[in-house]
Amino acid sequence: MQQQTTRREFLQRSTETAAITGAATALAGMPVFAAEKPQTVRLGIIGCGGIMRHHVKGLVKRGNEVSIGWLCDVDPQQIERMHSFSGSDAATVRQTSRYEDVLADKNIDAVIIATPHHWHAPIALEAMAEGKDVYIEKPISHVYNEGPLIIAAAKKHNRVVQQGSQMRSSKVTERAGKLLAEGIIGDVKVARAWTAETRNVVKPVPDSAPPAGVDYDRWLGPAPKRPFNKYRFHRTWRMYRDYGNGEIGDDGIHDLDMATWGLGVETLPKQITARGGRMMLPGHAGEYPDNMVVSYEYPDGRLLVYENYPFTAYGMHGFDNGNVFYGTEGYMIFSRRGAFSVFLGPKSQKGPTEGDTRRDRGYEAHMSDFLNAVRTRDTHTRAPAETAHRSCALVHLGEIAFRTRGQLDFDVEKERFIDCDEANEMLSKSYREPYGLPVVG
Repeated sequence: MQQQTTRREFLQRSTETAAITGAATALAGMPVFAAEKPQTVRLGIIGCGGIMRHHVKGLVKRGNEVSIGWLCDVDPQQIERMHSFSGSDAATVRQTSRYEDVLADKNIDAVIIATPHHWHAPIALEAMAEGKDVYIEKPISHVYNEGPLIIAAAKKHNRVVQQGSQMRSSKVTERAGKLLAEGIIGDVKVARAWTAETRNVVKPVPDSAPPAGVDYDRWLGPAPKRPFNKYRFHRTWRMYRDYGNGEIGDDGIHDLDMATWGLGVETLPKQITARGGRMMLPGHAGEYPDNMVVSYEYPDGRLLVYENYPFTAYGMHGFDNGNVFYGTEGYMIFSRRGAFSVFLGPKSQKGPTEGDTRRDRGYEAHMSDFLNAVRTRDTHTRAPAETAHRSCALVHLGEIAFRTRGQLDFDVEKERFIDCDEANEMLSKSYREPYGLPVVG
């Protein structure tokens, strides 16, 4: 049986760890007389679209702290756009459509992976086997069973893993966590997470030829062979189970992750209930529901509820993405947009409130945490493989419950559903050859 940790103990430990790590990171960057300069971390960039552009722009600002050795993408146009702002030494950055080239380079210390979700685990597992540390964009896994493999590989190869759950490193999160750890709202019993944004209807289009220069077979990789369709490609691949995890695994994973943080859970749920559907039909492309309500009951009785709606231009509680933590003495509204508000007692008396006008969402600090771990070999980052798996598991378990019975019981120790073979089959998937998973052992 996994040992239960109280929310206050969990948050106190998280706050102390963040403070220690933050101090170490700050000291690493301070000029100290007669001290050696920080080791340059040599990076490979795998996946040059979307969020990676933000990461690379931030990395370039770090100067000699990092060196980008490779840009890898199956679309040469993505590489060209990334190359245009990859730093003053851009001429020395090598380019490839094959991630294996990056992993084979003994001069590379770590890789940042921001591919479609179906490539996250195959690349990360191989990277760790090649001695590379990995920063993996969320979610680290495309299906449930990839999470334990990443945990096992990180331990076997003594590798640093950081999931791109950037709000775990923001100042607003640190300050909110301190208040929760001090018990300002009492014992947190329920956490609520939501994604409430307006989504445009995407009409299906016929299949076509892939863009010139794109290695489409490699883009598909472990996914089933299919004709090219522009809505199964850049950006909108998230709507299809072959490559992504729908709304709950795209934006929702951020808010689910912060819900587990605020609730203080260090285990998996024992029961999952999921309902959802299509509010944006007819004619919306993709396979996932565009709205879901999922509840997760934990072994100690605590409850986490996730909601996503595609029509709420106004957000909820003033935020398109957020959480509410309900405690025995009050509640806290928290948003990864950089704000929180506390309400206390039976009359909801207003307590501490904070909004970060700089909209600090933790990106730079989260990367600093990773780079510092690479240098020091302290493999406990703020979003290590174990923590990431607990959050990603909610994505996978919720989706499986939605696709099967609507309500499922889960054996936390065996990591299997109870009396539902159909659901257990969905914990894993088939991988198209020759793009299977490496053996972890």
